[in-house]
Amino acid sequence: MRSKRGSTGPAIRIGTALVWCVVAADLLLILWIFLTSLRGSSDILQHAFGLPTPPRIENYATALDGGGFAQAALNSVVVAVASSVLAVAFAAPCAYALARHRSRVSSALTMTFAMGLGVPGQVLVVPLFIGLAQTDLTDSHIGLTLVYVGLAMPFTVFVLTGFFAGIPAVLEEAAALDGAGPVRTFLQVVLPVARGGMITAFLLQFISAWNETLFAIILTHSQDRITLPVALAEFVAAAQFNGMDYGTMFAGVCIIVAPMIALFSWMGTRIVQGMTVGIGK
Repeated sequence: MRSKRGSTGPAIRIGTALVWCVVAADLLLILWIFLTSLRGSSDILQHAFGLPTPPRIENYATALDGGGFAQAALNSVVVAVASSVLAVAFAAPCAYALARHRSRVSSALTMTFAMGLGVPGQVLVVPLFIGLAQTDLTDSHIGLTLVYVGLAMPFTVFVLTGFFAGIPAVLEEAAALDGAGPVRTFLQVVLPVARGGMITAFLLQFISAWNETLFAIILTHSQDRITLPVALAEFVAAAQFNGMDYGTMFAGVCIIVAPMIALFSWMGTRIVQGMTVGIGK
């Protein structure tokens, strides 16, 4: 008689098959985008699905130079890294305090952060733009970074609270017996134990900032300030008047997508495990 753990019903098999179908479709889509980025516009218009003969590597050079994707990629890296580091640095002490000091106030604050997850970004566009304009922070990396940090705080605090709540309090008690104060205990004992959760929070915020488009379009407009999604949008808008260069456009898409694919290939398991552990606690 087969055990329940080893048995697989028809629903599980059908669900697994559907998941693999979605994965195969995504892989085929990524492969098609990459192959299309190596073709010319006329070839793409004649045959939407085809192989590059010969491959046009110059599409990437045109995207990086003529399309401004090189500077935009650097801007995306700067803004994404800075906002991710600051979000984790600000959220970690807040999440630790909410996880360790249980009271009506902390419960209300935790609920407030959770409610922040449901606030759509569109309703924040106007007040954020007015506030940044009054402080001369529009069209700057600093202003865009501060916006990303603020948007990331609810989810980052929510995730890190679960990690800190799962850390045994006996570690802090042992540090207190050794004469360590609260700050030293937090920095030297708690943070190293919660390193996995902080890495997960950092990666999730990096992905969010790298792909964010709405606030980047509204808050930046100079060519030396725009990020990759904005550069792609401006390239497509300009191509509507100058003639669409589909090969270069798909090369720009690959430049945006490639770092995310590499990141998930390298750290995908840690991201999934970190989210599961953090929320599960």
